[in-house]
Amino acid sequence: MRTTLDRVRHAVSFEVIGLALVTPLGAWAFHMPMGDIGVVAIVSATIATIWNYLFNLGFDHLLLAMRGSVRKSLQVRVVHAVLFEVGLLALLMPFIAWYLGISLLQALLMDASFAIFYMAYAFVFNLAYDRVFPVQERPAEA
Repeated sequence: MRTTLDRVRHAVSFEVIGLALVTPLGAWAFHMPMGDIGVVAIVSATIATIWNYLFNLGFDHLLLAMRGSVRKSLQVRVVHAVLFEVGLLALLMPFIAWYLGISLLQALLMDASFAIFYMAYAFVFNLAYDRVFPVQERPAEA
C-alpha cells in the first residue's frame, strides 16, 4: 500500500502535469486562447475531483444498501465508470459552453476530447509513476 504522503504526491503531480499538458494542447486543438482553456481545465479538474468523491461515496452507499457490500464485480465496475463519466459530462458541459460561449454540442465534443486525453494520460502517468516511485513491498502479516 502507498502512504498518505505518496498518495498526495501522486494526486498533486497528476493534476499539475495534466493541466500543463492539456492547456496548450486544448488551446491548439480548439483554436482558443490558452488562458480560456486553462480556466476551463482548472475548473473542470476541481469539479471532477469533487464529483469523484461525492459519486464514489454515493455509489458505495447505494451498493451497501442494495447488496450489503461495496464489493464490485466487473459488470458493476463498468456501470460505475459509465455513470461517473455521464454525470461528470452533465456537470461540465454547461459550464464549458457558458464560459467559452460555445454551443452545447461543441462543449460535448470538447469535453469528450478531454476525457479521451485524460484516459490515455492516466494510463501513461500511472505506469510512469509506479516505475519512478515503486510501492515498497511489506511482508504479509500472519
